Amino acid sequence: MAHDHASHDHGSAGHSHGPGHVHGSTDKKRVLIATCLTAGFMVAEALGGWLTGSLALVADAGHMLADAIALGLAWYAFHLAGRPATGRLTYGFARVKTLVAYTNGIAIFVIALWIVYEAWGRLMAPAPVLGGPMLVVAVAGLLVNIASFFVLHGGDRESLNMRGAILHVLGDLLGSAAAIVAAVIIIATGWTPIDPILSVLVSLLILSTAWSLMREAAHVLLEGVPASLDRDLIAKDLEGSVKGVREVHHMHVWSLDGTSNMATLHACLNDGVDAHAAVSAIKKRLAAKHGIDHATVEPEFGQCADSHDEHDHPHDHDHAHGAPADRRHYH
Repeated sequence: MAHDHASHDHGSAGHSHGPGHVHGSTDKKRVLIATCLTAGFMVAEALGGWLTGSLALVADAGHMLADAIALGLAWYAFHLAGRPATGRLTYGFARVKTLVAYTNGIAIFVIALWIVYEAWGRLMAPAPVLGGPMLVVAVAGLLVNIASFFVLHGGDRESLNMRGAILHVLGDLLGSAAAIVAAVIIIATGWTPIDPILSVLVSLLILSTAWSLMREAAHVLLEGVPASLDRDLIAKDLEGSVKGVREVHHMHVWSLDGTSNMATLHACLNDGVDAHAAVSAIKKRLAAKHGIDHATVEPEFGQCADSHDEHDHPHDHDHAHGAPADRRHYH
């Protein structure tokens, strides 16, 4: 089987220094600023929650502690992603960002469950809360979280790592807002159960977003086809638009980090077709039409070398496994 080594496109995220590299450098600085803001105020909020007896402040401080760690990890992920590929890690470190995004989602779940548990205890045995000091600390926390949110919001929102960082800060922002509302109600009415109730509501609000982030990160880690792409339609497009390509099979499409799309495929060519020209045309079509900048294309003439039986047609073993007769061989 002819294997065209020139078909490896080295314009991927691991080698590129174009717009994606600029985004990564800017996002790294934004995350570092947000980390410093979050970590700096977390101590003040924890002390404020302990002194005032407010679970809402303690819960928000807990969010900020986890978020300071998560933001620090996100910054380190951007730092690692800038390193070149090695002989052992041939795609580089870009996927670390996705691992951190998935970890961030898990951390949010754990924190939210802890807050629910603490809130239940407070509802069963209400504790006194100092509304005035609580309000002062909550307002200061809200201002810090708003600043962090706007710093991160200007970054690349297509990045799972950046979205995970924004999610953490958004959770803190909601926690501070809930603490303000709780403090006002306590000052006006003296009804302290509002403190744990609002803490639980904030936790529930961010859980759905955390689940969405974890699901997307898991899809990337499992090398699933990006949501914006359709593997079968891409294969048909190549067959219909690239001269000399009779059929495309053994096609895999995935993303390295949620932004850099990649593909491998076998291209069955008509007899007499220039393999190098066909591979170049396929790669150009993938990049221009489908946003796949890193592709490995294996040109074939006649039978596919991966066929299990040398007498089989390249796609006959689809039918042996019970696949529909009109289904193409794309695994």
